[in-house]
Amino acid sequence: MEIRKTEREKMTNGESFFTNDPQLMEDKKNARILCSRFNDSPEDEALRRSILKELLGQCGDIIAVKPPFHCDYGYNIFVGEDFFMNFDCVFLDAAPIRIGAHCMIGPKTCIYAIGHSLDAESRREKIGIPKPVTIGDNVWIGGGVTILPGVSIGDNTVVAAASVVTKSFPDHVVIAGNPAKIIKHIEE
Repeated sequence: MEIRKTEREKMTNGESFFTNDPQLMEDKKNARILCSRFNDSPEDEALRRSILKELLGQCGDIIAVKPPFHCDYGYNIFVGEDFFMNFDCVFLDAAPIRIGAHCMIGPKTCIYAIGHSLDAESRREKIGIPKPVTIGDNVWIGGGVTILPGVSIGDNTVVAAASVVTKSFPDHVVIAGNPAKIIKHIEE
């Protein structure tokens, strides 16, 4: 007997899934409620940290996120210790978004862990294609950066402001541009 997977199981397993599934829509609603609570909270780091611990899949105790922040689910975002994120960031976390320790993200940065088919009918049917994003330790991402689905960024890498990261990059580099490319190697 074949056991049918839920759309959430498909999504978290990296399989194509129906984005408008009622359970996933409820999950998104819960994330939006928590994001709203976070974004409307007073300048109280302990309160903000407690909301982030409820929203995110994992985060360390040393975390500073400047509101507003928006995400789809929250539970697919995993952040290491000593994390800083500036104002107005958006994470679409259908697949896991994993960010290492000691990372900084500039304002208006978007990380997308979901794509859609080039086939118009699949898009009309609201089929999403989850692809994880992984960011190593000690990474600095400048303001206005866009990171696309399936990308990995190595440890100690710097992403210049306004870059569009369409592919993966190794450790110890500076990347910039649209599409981003290596412009400098950083000595260890």
